[in-house]
Amino acid sequence: MCMAKYQLLLPKMGESVAEATIIKWLKKPGDHIEADESVMDIATDKVDSEVPSPVSGKLVEQLCKEDDVVQVGSVIAIIETGEAEETPAPAAPVVEVPQPETVATPAPEIQPEPVAIEPKAEETPAPAEVTAIPGLEQLPSTNTPPPDVQVSDSVRFYSPLVRSIAAQEGIGSAELDKIPGSGAEGRLTKDDLLYYIRVKSGEIASEPAKEPVKQEEPVIASTPQPEYKAPVEPKPQPASEPAPEPKAASPEPRSTSVSGGDEIIEMDRMRRLIADHMVYSKQTSPHVTSFVEADVTALVKWRERVKDKFEKREGEKITFTPIFIEAVVKAIKDFPMINITVNGTQITKKKDINISMATALPSGNLIVPVIKKADELNLLGITKSVNDLANRARIGKLLPDDVRDGTFTITNVGSFGNVMGTPIINQPQVAILAVGAIKKKPAVIETKLGDMIGIRHMMFLSLSYDHRVVDGALGGSFVRRVADYLENWDLNREI
Repeated sequence: MCMAKYQLLLPKMGESVAEATIIKWLKKPGDHIEADESVMDIATDKVDSEVPSPVSGKLVEQLCKEDDVVQVGSVIAIIETGEAEETPAPAAPVVEVPQPETVATPAPEIQPEPVAIEPKAEETPAPAEVTAIPGLEQLPSTNTPPPDVQVSDSVRFYSPLVRSIAAQEGIGSAELDKIPGSGAEGRLTKDDLLYYIRVKSGEIASEPAKEPVKQEEPVIASTPQPEYKAPVEPKPQPASEPAPEPKAASPEPRSTSVSGGDEIIEMDRMRRLIADHMVYSKQTSPHVTSFVEADVTALVKWRERVKDKFEKREGEKITFTPIFIEAVVKAIKDFPMINITVNGTQITKKKDINISMATALPSGNLIVPVIKKADELNLLGITKSVNDLANRARIGKLLPDDVRDGTFTITNVGSFGNVMGTPIINQPQVAILAVGAIKKKPAVIETKLGDMIGIRHMMFLSLSYDHRVVDGALGGSFVRRVADYLENWDLNREI
């Protein structure tokens, strides 16, 4: 009796995620898998996550290798569930084949029909088995591979979004193949293609524009991925030099000791993404940073008063981060032109206020989950969202949708004891606020009876903004308004 076989599909991970990279198989062929047990680790350009099996059984076959890029909905593994009940499913089409023979009485027409039916019946079992398998609704994505092959004759993969942009801009497959990519395995990302289009449109001369593009393209990739240096040097220099370059690059992925104490360590995938994003941001936006010092004594005293009561009632702590976020949301409502994105010469004013929250991971890397529609949440709602996202970020349980669509970013450099910083803008946003550590300082206090000196809780706010669209008046007024909301905190406020 044949055991039922379940086709494990790469699950849908968010509206903007079309494919994922297989990082590591956690199970080998022959291993037993429990329901909801993780089978593999995957990575998207947003977040890393695990793929659990919805059924229990034995892993029969791995259909993808590590480092393969797989589309959402594709079959990635075959699991033998051990249930014999599904054997009737393939038998069903076989039973249906003889039925037409009995129904169709005329002898001349019966004989050709079974012959035509039988070969089809051989192809039918595969879909018939799949129909009995949960998760089939995701399989239509298997129609996507043909367009991939048509777009380019090369082995290089392009996401549907990249293909769509290229088609709109009239960029053919041959031209796409020449654009260096900063994604995993040198994959061409949306940002790479948009940057290429901007450079190309700046050089109006049609053919000469190709040369500057080739010189400028590797600038994005050269920092995070040294492998892109190879295509730059062969063109201006003799062909003899490219040969040593790849040889020099090959030992880098391996952690090797160069001398007695020095060691070359290859960046992990997330660090490469961060490096690429930071370099791209500095190349895209002219950064300006404004600083404001705020007296948050009332805020500190209020939190001291309510934190124990809040933790008893809600079962979680209230930190300063949700308070900072609430002040930022209020200031964005006062200065909505901070809540924008830039695309070429077009400015998009965002309706929703989605606050990105930079979170340090135990690995030393950084991830930026997003509190969606923070303007619709009260302080309690923001606190719960902050705690939930921070906890899931640290244990690697964030979903791709948790880190997308941010419109403004906050980074708490004070959690590491820093008093201020000059943060890099999280593209395509136009501003990011760094909140420093709260320190006790002697400060001048203005009273009706005159000035006096007292010990106050002080902190610095540092706002980096894109000077293409945010001038000093707007940037400075915005960060000052955030400080005002923090300084004028109501000591009697209830939460």
